[in-house]
Amino acid sequence: MILRAAQQERRDLDHLHVLTRDGADVMTTAADPVITWPPSPEFWSTLFPAKTDGAVAPYLFKGIVPADRLGPDDVLDGLRRLRRAAAHGEPTSARTRVYVGEERRDEVIDTLLSAPWSDEDFVAWMQHLTGAERFSLVINNLETTSPKLAEVLGELIGSAHAGWGVPIGGSEQVAFAGNYAGTAFGVHEGYEDAFLVHLGPGIKHFYTWSGELYRELTGGDTPTFGDYTALLERGERHDLEPGDVLFLPRRVFHVGVQDDFSISVAVPLYTYSDTRMLALSILPAVLESAVVDVAEETPSPMHSVTAGPGPVAAALTAAAASMLATVSEQLETKVGELISARWRTLLSNGGWEAAEHDLAREDAAREAAAALAGGGTHLRVAPPYTLHADPDIDEHLHLGVTVRGLVLRVPESPAWGTALASLANGHTVRITDDLGGDTLTLLLETGGIQVLTDPDAEESA
Repeated sequence: MILRAAQQERRDLDHLHVLTRDGADVMTTAADPVITWPPSPEFWSTLFPAKTDGAVAPYLFKGIVPADRLGPDDVLDGLRRLRRAAAHGEPTSARTRVYVGEERRDEVIDTLLSAPWSDEDFVAWMQHLTGAERFSLVINNLETTSPKLAEVLGELIGSAHAGWGVPIGGSEQVAFAGNYAGTAFGVHEGYEDAFLVHLGPGIKHFYTWSGELYRELTGGDTPTFGDYTALLERGERHDLEPGDVLFLPRRVFHVGVQDDFSISVAVPLYTYSDTRMLALSILPAVLESAVVDVAEETPSPMHSVTAGPGPVAAALTAAAASMLATVSEQLETKVGELISARWRTLLSNGGWEAAEHDLAREDAAREAAAALAGGGTHLRVAPPYTLHADPDIDEHLHLGVTVRGLVLRVPESPAWGTALASLANGHTVRITDDLGGDTLTLLLETGGIQVLTDPDAEESA
C-alpha cells in the first residue's frame, strides 16, 4: 500500500521524532514547560513566538488539551446532532463531505445522515456506507453542532485573543475523521494560520514543507496527489497524539497520513487582508449609507438609443464622484462604526465566525427556556460567549445588546440596565420580577444566556 514506508509508527512516549528538510532523523526531547489549559498569557507572549519563530514556523505543542475536557466522542456527538437535524428538517450551516482516497463521494452524504447507526463501531459503519476500507469525513463549522466543542475550543481561541491577537474574520472548527492513508486534498497549501487539535484515538503523522522547499521539490504551487512518498522524505514530520496541538502557519504546504482511525479538529484563524475586507464588506456598507431615501431619489431618465451608452456612463460617473466625495468626509466615522460593531459581534460569539443556522444555539436556547420554566433562579452568560451592553439609549428608549453574535434592541429599564451591566462583567444575576417579559425571552433565544437553578449561585445583581 502506498505511503506504507513513510507511516511507520514512532511511539516513544518520552521523545518527539521529527524528520528535517534534509531528510535527517532528529530526536528532540520533551523539554517544553508544562502548558496549562487554556494556555496562559505567558505562553502566547513567550513560548509560542519562541517555538514558532514568530508564528511563521510549524510547531507541535504536546499534551495541551486535557483528555477529560475533549475527545473523539465529542466530535461524533456533533455528527449525531447533524443526523437529528436531517431527520427533523432543521437547517444547518455545518457542511459535511466524505472522501475515499482523494475521491469526493457526495452521494454518500444522505446515507451518512440517515442510515441506522447506534452501537455499531463508527469505523465499521463508515466502511459499510462507503464500501471502502479507508475513508475520511470532513465537517465544516463543527462548532455549530455542539456546545461542548464551542466552549472547550473557545477557551483556546479566547486565550489566543488575549495573549496574541484577534483574527477579524473569526474562526471555525473543521473536523477531519477517518483512517485515510493521506489527506483527501493531497499535499496542499494552507492560506490561514491554524491550530490542529488532535483528539485521537490513533496517532496522526503530519508533514509540512515551506513554500520555498515545496516549489524547489515540485516546480510549482499546485497540490500533489497520488503517491508522494518522495516528498514525505523531505518534509518535517510531526507525530500527533491525543491532546496535542499543532500550530500550522499560513502558506505552509502540508498533508496528514495515518494507519489507524483518528479525529483532528482544525481551527483556522481568518485574518483577511485589509483590501479584501474593505472591498467585500466595509466599503459596500459605507456606500449604502450614502444612498438617499427611495422616496427622494431622482429616477434615471429614459436614454436615447442613438446617443448610445456614453451619456449613461457620464451621468453615473458624476453621481459616483459626488457619492465618493460625500463618503470620504464621513469615512473615519463610518468605518469606525462598522468595525466596532463587527468587533463586538465577533467577541460576543466566542471568536467563532457568524453562522446563519447554528444548531448548538438552538439547543442552548431550548435548554434555557426549559430551565426557566422549571424554576430557574439565575442568569449568566454561557461560556465562551460574552455580552456587550451599549450604555447609550436610542431615540426609542431602547438599549443595544450584543450576545453570542446577535444584536438586540431591548426596552430600557433601570433593572435591566443594571442586570445587563452585571452580565457583561461576567457575573451571575438573580431573576426578579423586574427581569422578565420580552427582554428575557429575547436574551434566552440567543442561546448565549444560561438559566441556573442553584439557589446558592453567586450573584451581583
